[in-house]
Amino acid sequence: MSEVAHAQRAHALLGASKAAQWINCPPSARAQDDIPDKRSEYADEGTLAHELSEIKLRRNLLPCNSKERKKLEVALAKIHADSRYGPEMENAVNDYVEIVQERFMAAKARSSDAVILLEDRLDFTEWVPQGYGTGDVVLIADGVLEVIDLKYGKGVPVSAFNNYQIRLYGLGAWSGYNYLYSIKEVQMTIVQPRLDSVSTDIMPIEDLVEWAETVVGPAALLAYAGDGEFKAGEHCRWCKIKGDCRARADENMKALAYEFKDPVRMTPEEVGSILFIASQLKTWATDVEDHAFDQAKNGVKIPLWKLVEGRSNRAITDKDVAWKTLEEAKLEADKYLKPRELLGIGELEKRIGKKELASLLDGLIVKPSGKPVLVPETDKRPELNSIDEEFAGEEFNE
Repeated sequence: MSEVAHAQRAHALLGASKAAQWINCPPSARAQDDIPDKRSEYADEGTLAHELSEIKLRRNLLPCNSKERKKLEVALAKIHADSRYGPEMENAVNDYVEIVQERFMAAKARSSDAVILLEDRLDFTEWVPQGYGTGDVVLIADGVLEVIDLKYGKGVPVSAFNNYQIRLYGLGAWSGYNYLYSIKEVQMTIVQPRLDSVSTDIMPIEDLVEWAETVVGPAALLAYAGDGEFKAGEHCRWCKIKGDCRARADENMKALAYEFKDPVRMTPEEVGSILFIASQLKTWATDVEDHAFDQAKNGVKIPLWKLVEGRSNRAITDKDVAWKTLEEAKLEADKYLKPRELLGIGELEKRIGKKELASLLDGLIVKPSGKPVLVPETDKRPELNSIDEEFAGEEFNE
């Protein structure tokens, strides 16, 4: 295992994972610097998945003597005993490991002396002050360098295309090994197994270095000094001050000031534009609400608002005792017990595994047409002709 535990990785002021923020909004880095990180159960779950993947890759792809193998077995047993580990994590990590193995075999096919590095410390300080990161997997073979990053979460799809974090990893890997290898091309891959997503962006090294010098370097200098202009955008999603950032508020207030013109009813073009504004305002409103709630919990008075006890539902404290009590009362079972029912497909996949379930229930699982939704035209799904044509005979619950 790597010397530095996954959960203890140092998060630099200008870390790669926050690159989209400090490149697009340089002063946000210093503005968040004194705010502690919040560890969530999802982050801890992702950390465990990374640790599991590292163990599997070391066992499968790197030479292991008896001492190292025993060390890995102890680490694996510790993960299996963790309450966050389960069939879903095992299956997702296995899918990721399989992809890494395929990429390594492809690299070895190009060059018999292909190199694989796991949990490698990457240095991009030439362009970013104190710029370090940790690459999950680095492959080097025949002029091609590939960095592979595991994203265990499934709440937000992550693509490698125009992804600043994976670009900085690629840059750091090239910076660390270009004196040993003639690297002409950098491949940057993000694997998100729980969304069945694998994306790879490819850049000639000249283009990657040009991006670093013209975009990253200038932004990093501003961010490190706490200078530059605050700018709202998609990068606000993970910012620690997104709930009370004035620049973001000003940007959204511009949207609220939209002036409707005659005639009384808006044109389809106006409606289309306002849909984007509405989505943006919904997200901002939620972030402001969350920030106000956190402040109130910490004793900060929010004028015109107060913290009260919310509604709650009644709960049975001990279901086993309740079951036995009702049973002893000679009540009919159907008055207090649910009939046996099959678990949902998602839960079955977690417990059995996607591939095994698909094999066992071959022909029994169908995917009905989804309820029509309105999305931006940049969405990859094909456009429907009309509700009447595409969904004749279908019924949807409101």
